[in-house]
Amino acid sequence: EGNEPGDSTKITYRELLHRVCQFANVLRSQGVKKGDRVSIYLPMILELVIAMLACARIGALHSVVFAGFSADSLCERILDCGCSLLIT
Repeated sequence: EGNEPGDSTKITYRELLHRVCQFANVLRSQGVKKGDRVSIYLPMILELVIAMLACARIGALHSVVFAGFSADSLCERILDCGCSLLIT
């Protein structure tokens, strides 16, 4: 369920697994490997969950940054955790 009332999406576990595996392959193609840090800067949408699960699937650590933060706040969090990739 999203932030707005009535904003929802339904997905099966099979569809979710397929999309998570696809995105995990995208992350691998970008050079992300086990132990790397990834920042995720997305609103409450299905792709946020997919990105988190894809990171977990390949063993990368993820840090979710609330999409309402300013660019300076995002920059500070990226530098603090030493992330190698930002997903927006």
